[in-house]
Amino acid sequence: MYVAVKGGERAIDNAHQWLAEERRGDPAMPALSIPQIREQMALAVNRVMAEGSLYDRDLAALAIKQARGDLIEAVFLIRAYRTTLPRLAASHPVDTAAMAVDRRISATFKDLPGGQILGPTFDYTHRLLDFALMAEGETPRSAPPSPVGGEGRGEGEARFPHVTSFLNRDGLIESAEASNATPPDLTREPMELPADRPLRLQALTRGDEGFVLSMAYSTQRGYGRTHAFVGELRIGTVAVEVDIPELGFAVEIGEIELTECETVNQFKGSKTEPPQFTRGYGLVMGQSERKAIAMSLVDRALRWQELGEDFTGAPAQDEEFVLMHCDNIQATGFLEHIKLPHYVDFQAELELVRKLRSEAMALQEAAE
Repeated sequence: MYVAVKGGERAIDNAHQWLAEERRGDPAMPALSIPQIREQMALAVNRVMAEGSLYDRDLAALAIKQARGDLIEAVFLIRAYRTTLPRLAASHPVDTAAMAVDRRISATFKDLPGGQILGPTFDYTHRLLDFALMAEGETPRSAPPSPVGGEGRGEGEARFPHVTSFLNRDGLIESAEASNATPPDLTREPMELPADRPLRLQALTRGDEGFVLSMAYSTQRGYGRTHAFVGELRIGTVAVEVDIPELGFAVEIGEIELTECETVNQFKGSKTEPPQFTRGYGLVMGQSERKAIAMSLVDRALRWQELGEDFTGAPAQDEEFVLMHCDNIQATGFLEHIKLPHYVDFQAELELVRKLRSEAMALQEAAE
């Protein structure tokens, strides 16, 4: 990234001081606390954690406060801090089938085992401004507890099998083969193309939500010919386990909240595969269902080659286009560096334009 700049030290110090004043706002108003941001701006915190590749709600809230609400700047702060942290261990793959779900829905099966759990969602709100929220001290009603399978809060002890396992049982969807191979780590190794699916999924899960959303939307409009159903969308907490060499077995070190989406997509078959459904997959830190759904659509579009489909020239099918442009920190760095001093470059361009203009005018005068 382009982040270094030389200039007048006094002017830069003044700019930093002015920025701090603008960040604080009216000093007569109470300052936002980190717990307030963490608890009341949870979806923004989740996005910063996901795109920053660091699961820490307090640090994400701090970054949002420091960045004055600029989420991309907050992601940059989190990624920069992440580079200073030691790598202590590698966790086991999380078991999302054992997720303690808060939300679990399917657009393909109405009566799925365990039931539809609506959870906290904007889906059924009226998108009208609630002016009651402008009043101080409002107290929301608590969600009533409900049994597993009810349309409310899920029970953490239940195990919810993935919906696609029912299609897999009948051979109607491609099988998802487990692999013990260690995937590449995008946070420690540079992107290399062509990329295999694990690397693509890493890039998408930490990619800019708006970009991934636009790519997914383009597939729905026909640029990629991907017609998808949400097989299952689930949000909840999963246990994180690591091996302890001294003990000889894995222990649980905590829990993280995840959003997982698996889409079911049409597939007409190929020379080696019969007609069946195929999968698109999305997994994101925190509650971020829009990102998870979009990620699963783009994942499926990028799989055209391994499935033997035709490349239609759609942007979402172009691996290089998607993976090299989805990272908002790289994009922001290259975009914003052009506001830094380019005096020498511009003077060279200016002299070139003047020379070309004088030559063109000389030719025109000679022709007359």
